[in-house]
Amino acid sequence: MRKKRVLLLSEGFGTGHTQAAYALAVGLRQLSPKIQTRVIELGTFLNPIIGPLILSAYRKTVSNQPKLVGKIYRSHYHKSLNKIKQFALHRLFYNHVSEVLRQLKPDSIVCTHPFPNAVVSRLKRLGLDVPLYTLITDYDAHATWTNPEVNTYLVSTPTVRNKLIARGIPASSIEVTGIPVHPNFWHPHDRADILAQFKLKDMPTVLIMGGGWGLLYGDNLVEYIASKADKVQIILCLGNNQKSREKLLANPLFQHPNVHVLGFTKEVSKLMDVSDLLVTKPGGMTCTEGMAKGIPMLFYEPIPGQEEENADYFVTHGFGELMTSTETIDRWLRLIQEPYAADQHRDTLLALRNAEYHPAKCSEALLALME
Repeated sequence: MRKKRVLLLSEGFGTGHTQAAYALAVGLRQLSPKIQTRVIELGTFLNPIIGPLILSAYRKTVSNQPKLVGKIYRSHYHKSLNKIKQFALHRLFYNHVSEVLRQLKPDSIVCTHPFPNAVVSRLKRLGLDVPLYTLITDYDAHATWTNPEVNTYLVSTPTVRNKLIARGIPASSIEVTGIPVHPNFWHPHDRADILAQFKLKDMPTVLIMGGGWGLLYGDNLVEYIASKADKVQIILCLGNNQKSREKLLANPLFQHPNVHVLGFTKEVSKLMDVSDLLVTKPGGMTCTEGMAKGIPMLFYEPIPGQEEENADYFVTHGFGELMTSTETIDRWLRLIQEPYAADQHRDTLLALRNAEYHPAKCSEALLALME
């Protein structure tokens, strides 16, 4: 019997969309041996020369003009991609999608970014007969995600569900599943093994995440945390940003034996298990991973738009706090240096997580929809 083929389409505008696609793909395969998955960043796959140039330009804009990104997000918040825009998008960047689908013959398509979602929706209007599932990878519902051809939306929270309903999406077409995380985040790892693997000390630890692009906007606050390395261990994950890593390593503050400056790693789940505090941009994926691990989070400089919405959700629900001053940092560093208080707070967060989020729920829900 042929395995069911699930094609997951993403884009590289930020790393969270593709991470969510891979997390869902691995989760599906772990839950069912009858599933075969393929993840594609569609724009780069179809345009291997132009695609990376567009992504590089977007990355520079996010780095240098985050307010502009937020302004664009807000100005188009209630505007879905109409048929003319979808046609232009298809012709300019996705002209060969039909051929890709013809070759891969998927039984289901999951989109984790609005662009491939719009293109596949257009193809469905033209006769494509494949179920389309849309996974919204933030804690907000921008109108560009919405298309009548989507069979089911997989969303993070009831609030996002209600926003979609307000946009005219039938309630029956929305499943509140949470954003999927890789199965590595479903269960804790052995602490002693992790400490040995990364040559870490068994002491209060702060994990600072720069995302897949390694962008550390709050340099002054990050340096302030590094200045406390005599009392806490600090792990910095800078993704693929080698330039930023070299810059930090040249700074005497980050040469302390209790400071570990890492590049790209697939072991974030392990690092979260041995860390007592996560300092991060409020990207939907990283925040969800932190929630899955029950680690308290400090958020720095959210980009106006979806990151603000993400931060608002996690702050409101008690999973994190905005890092607005050195006083905020000092308070949290004192807390994680008190073992009983730190353990008690983490237990509280795990109880909150259990009430609001199940790491495998998205994979389980999609599997049920495809049966």
